[in-house]
Amino acid sequence: MRATIKPRLKESALVVLRARYLARNEQNEIIETPEGLFERVALAVAEGEKNFPSSRNKWEYYAEKFYDLMANLDFLPNSPTLMNAGRPLGQLSACFVLPVEDSLSSIFETLKHAALIHKTGGGTGFNFSLLRPKGDVVSSTSGVASGPVSFMRVFDAATEAIKQGGKRRGANMGILNIDHPDIEEFINSKSKPGELSNFNISVALTDNFFDHLFKGEAFPLINPRTKEIVRKVSPMELFNLLCQRAWQTGDPGVIFLDTINRYNPTPHLGRLWATNPCGEQPLLAYESCNLGSINLVNFVKNGQIDWSRLREVVHLAVRFLDDVIEVNNFPLPQIAKMTSLNRKIGLGVMGFADLLIRLRVSYVEKRAIEIAENIMNFINRESLQASAKLAEERGPFPAFPGSIWDRQNYPHLRNATTTTIAPTGTLSLIAGVSSGIEPLFGIYYERKTLNGVVLKEFHPLFEEILDQEGYSERDIESLKEEIRSEGLVSKTSLKEDLKKLFLTAIEIPPEIHLAIQRAFQRHTQNAVSKTINLPPQASPEDIKVIYLTAYKWQLKGVTVYRYGSKEDQVIYIR
Repeated sequence: MRATIKPRLKESALVVLRARYLARNEQNEIIETPEGLFERVALAVAEGEKNFPSSRNKWEYYAEKFYDLMANLDFLPNSPTLMNAGRPLGQLSACFVLPVEDSLSSIFETLKHAALIHKTGGGTGFNFSLLRPKGDVVSSTSGVASGPVSFMRVFDAATEAIKQGGKRRGANMGILNIDHPDIEEFINSKSKPGELSNFNISVALTDNFFDHLFKGEAFPLINPRTKEIVRKVSPMELFNLLCQRAWQTGDPGVIFLDTINRYNPTPHLGRLWATNPCGEQPLLAYESCNLGSINLVNFVKNGQIDWSRLREVVHLAVRFLDDVIEVNNFPLPQIAKMTSLNRKIGLGVMGFADLLIRLRVSYVEKRAIEIAENIMNFINRESLQASAKLAEERGPFPAFPGSIWDRQNYPHLRNATTTTIAPTGTLSLIAGVSSGIEPLFGIYYERKTLNGVVLKEFHPLFEEILDQEGYSERDIESLKEEIRSEGLVSKTSLKEDLKKLFLTAIEIPPEIHLAIQRAFQRHTQNAVSKTINLPPQASPEDIKVIYLTAYKWQLKGVTVYRYGSKEDQVIYIR
């Protein structure tokens, strides 16, 4: 394979690549260039083409195509693919869900499986709702149960010890259903700094809970072991506690369990109970999914979206992600089986805020929502067409009969799902663009990396746009100093139209955040990772409105973060 394109990477991207992605020798010396990384990944993933007669002789062609896809920064796969493809571990998926059954042997078997996944750079999601509540009887020992939260602390300690091989922060999602008797303890479990630091936590809210909330009727909490009502609580008091803690600490988030299952592509295989650590990928027990994101800003040409080129990249990215399943070295046989049944992939986007800036559209304008709808509708539609074409070449995913696609008389698909909106934290750093579908977090920001390096930089489009607007170098430096000092663009002397164009996350009203999430979710088969960033002065009542609106709008989950509510943030605007 000839690597003809040299990737154009910012210094911050090189810092991240050196710290976490580039191969090292036994002396811990870096022995790989960014071009070498993309070559390694392209060649390893293209090996999947050899499994099919129709493409067996074209694998070198696709290896070059895959290299160009990444080297141009048009598309990047999830971190484990970049880290492990073509290397001994060979585990390429980011997202896993593991079952937690109500027995000590099952709990610790799951813990062992999670450790194996973390070791390879994957993140794990669990729903702890089958565990009997604290104080319940344990007949085998005549003792009492310690409850879900106590076992979550065990999982948290194990994750801390592993730290995912030192390459990725330990990543878990802990979920508890709203009707579990220990729900208050769960909601409060991250109230103290440092508690469950390797977990994101989410409360699984149900239609039944909202029915009780809206009617003002007492809500039953049910022992999962006996299926009996333990007690009844005020749903409003429970909801208020949830909103208060989210306001205080950013945890827990919420997932809407029944909404998620209304869109379950393979209900005949079971109900969806949990998601990956950032909430965007609901999965069945022992299922995995590999994600990848298209860099939207690369598809602006002469002030317009280049739909033809975007179509080409969507089809190639779907092929890439399906090949990842072919060459993946799954950490457990159960995961290999479930993943092969559904062959879920999650194609998403990054750089949406940058795309809007390039188009000179503010994130708060109605047109931004229309652009979000149009882009994701296009990507979703084309990804399904690409999957259908692959199914003609390679056969459909084995669980297609009985799936929602089969029931709708849809053409055979290679993949049970094709689209997901991931947060793209480090991927967007490598690409040098805004993360996922988020607005700019800051024009100037300081971000901590895993190895403690603090990246300090201005958003690259800021100076470029100011230069286009005729600002002098002196004026630009003066504005930079204002932003360093004030943090928020709205407090600077920037022209009003540019202030609006460069509004940052906490300057954007929550209803706009939600409207953008809704626009993407309407055309995304899995879920959408989106944080509703709030200013320090936001109230718990604001969060209540956000959660109720998200449920009404059929979102699958939502996370809020009030700036400054955690003692230690990953990213700061000043």
